[in-house]
Amino acid sequence: MNNYNYLMRSLMFVPAHNQKLLDSSVRRDADVLLLDIEDSVPLCDKQQARDNIKAFVKRDDLNGKLIFPRVNDRESGELLKDLYQLTIEGVTGFMYPKATKGEDIYFLGKLLETIEYEKHIQIGTFKIIPLIETAGAIVNIKEICTACHRVCAVTFGCEDYVTDLRGKHDPDGNSIFFARNEIVNAARATGVIPIDTVHIKVHDLEDLEKNLKVAKNLGFEGMLILNPKELPLCHQYFSPSEEEVAWATEMVELADEAVREGKGVAVKEGKFIGPPMVKMAKNIMAKHNQIEARK
Repeated sequence: MNNYNYLMRSLMFVPAHNQKLLDSSVRRDADVLLLDIEDSVPLCDKQQARDNIKAFVKRDDLNGKLIFPRVNDRESGELLKDLYQLTIEGVTGFMYPKATKGEDIYFLGKLLETIEYEKHIQIGTFKIIPLIETAGAIVNIKEICTACHRVCAVTFGCEDYVTDLRGKHDPDGNSIFFARNEIVNAARATGVIPIDTVHIKVHDLEDLEKNLKVAKNLGFEGMLILNPKELPLCHQYFSPSEEEVAWATEMVELADEAVREGKGVAVKEGKFIGPPMVKMAKNIMAKHNQIEARK
């Protein structure tokens, strides 16, 4: 499956040990639910989180949401339990935290392959979303994206990254701009969906909108979400606008007309409509059709 066939405008974290929040998440419009077994779940509640996820994925009111549990890392002693219990129908794949190098993702992929083989599940069924949280991970970002064919998206954890840098998360986002740019470039170069970092000031929607404008301009496809109130703005910015759809429709029609008439290239208002514009238009239409299908 082409990674871009996955609709990932919003990936919302939900602590999987909290049944009330799990029930609430079903009523939200997030494209992806990241059911957390890692940082937000105390050690004593991790098995409860797994059990909750097993029941949760059987619900009939998920409305097409993709389910990606955020598992514990390979040093935690919890990863094998996470994967073995949750390689089940209804789970699309797993978010892997603290991905530092390609070896982490290769290891995870082989572990999933072994479990799939043992459970008689088609090899490659479960996908991987690495979470990039360190300076080392940024240095190794292309290696991480290509370490396993299961990687469908890559995400950014800004707070851990800035802490690792011993820097400061400034209001203008200068300290994380390089990392965001590296992630987008590596993702696009390898056919993986780039997902932007969480917005820490969850109640400051004005600041959220400012960040979303930057993220969209950089080339991100979606964003990690902490609070449901962020979803409307997130979807607004990561969905083609009516104007963009109208422009894209016209570009594709003009390009097709030029081919039919043997012109080779279309012209509108004295400007050539070159292959890059047509490709961009087709990308916009593909995303629009994806969203319409989800509705």
